[in-house]
Amino acid sequence: MRQILDRIADKWSLLTIALLAGRTLRFTELRREIDGISQRMLARTLRHLERDGLVRRTVYPVVPPRVDYALTPLGGSLHETIQALVTWTETHQNEIAAARNDYDTRVEIA
Repeated sequence: MRQILDRIADKWSLLTIALLAGRTLRFTELRREIDGISQRMLARTLRHLERDGLVRRTVYPVVPPRVDYALTPLGGSLHETIQALVTWTETHQNEIAAARNDYDTRVEIA
């Protein structure tokens, strides 16, 4: 169980799953939308999510090669759970930022 949680709870997996919710994207589109992710890390993340049955990779036999990524039904059900976390984060982000500021100010003084 911990292995699965470690995999799906990392920031790149969460962002990838959130971006694929309800749509199909190409690798370059995902990379463009996920700020700060390297090509290598995105490829690794997608491979892991595909292996876990959360993402479907579709390769089209065209030149140049075209590869699309989409959530599987299992990935879609995980997204519903993640969405609650995203909503909570959006609702409380200002409070968290204020708490961090307060903490940083106290630590600097001490």
